[in-house]
Amino acid sequence: MIVKTAQDFTQAVKQKDYPIKQAGAMKAAFMVSPVGFSLDEQTASDNLYMQMDQHTDADLAIVQQMNLARKISDCGIPVMTFPGSPETPDAVFPNNAFATVHGNKYIVGAMLHSNRQKETLRKDINMFFDEMLGYERHHINRDEAVAELTGVLVPDRARNIAFCGMTERVDDAGAQAMHDMFGLDLMFQFDLKQGEYHTNVILACLAGKACILHADSFANPEVPKAIADFYQGKTIFLSDEEKLAFAGNGITITETDLFLSQTALDTLAQEKKDKLESWGFTLHSVQVSELEKAGGSLRCMVGEIF
Repeated sequence: MIVKTAQDFTQAVKQKDYPIKQAGAMKAAFMVSPVGFSLDEQTASDNLYMQMDQHTDADLAIVQQMNLARKISDCGIPVMTFPGSPETPDAVFPNNAFATVHGNKYIVGAMLHSNRQKETLRKDINMFFDEMLGYERHHINRDEAVAELTGVLVPDRARNIAFCGMTERVDDAGAQAMHDMFGLDLMFQFDLKQGEYHTNVILACLAGKACILHADSFANPEVPKAIADFYQGKTIFLSDEEKLAFAGNGITITETDLFLSQTALDTLAQEKKDKLESWGFTLHSVQVSELEKAGGSLRCMVGEIF
């Protein structure tokens, strides 16, 4: 079921509470190395977080990505890393192009920009899911829809619901396709404010137990209120400064291990860190400042395998 207003979402969760019913965190991760890393002028047209005036250091980006992979592995989560390419400068954010679903399925997204469309054609990643893992393939046709997967869609995997913020990076057909292919019980579809491009920059669901959001990035203020009410007091509301530092771009690597970039953790208010820890989360940070110049952060770098 797809609902498109805060009132309808509130009514839907009153009729059925959507409890935690399955794993809320991945069993493995996949990443793409920032070999050939640079800032993509195509995606900069609608990603205002990109720092186009900054020089990029591909070697430093590679080291930061490797450190992230190592820290994820330290939490007991295997990490598969694919090589990058100068032809696909945003491939370091693979969660937009590929996503997996409980039940051994994977989804190939429909990317807005042509440079990102090249990512979905990669034979190695498709073969990894098709032949090595034996996952069932679902492909969103770019001729029929736009859907940048877990960039525009923030799933609560544990409860099998999701939040879809509408921007240039997703259309109605794409939202419907993701609802169907992710096998969701409920999708809340809403508009983000002009200037936002991906929902996962301003909203993170934490293993079905809590959420982090920046309320002023939603077009309708009733939407973040309804989401916060659903999580029953376990919502971290971000300031403008915290949002711009990518504090909304976190990810629960395990049910209790919450990863944020070093930029995000350094900016997040101490009382908010304390609150997250009181809810049972262990906070981890990794420096990915070089990658953040490209307008995404730590969560965008991690593809989840369920």
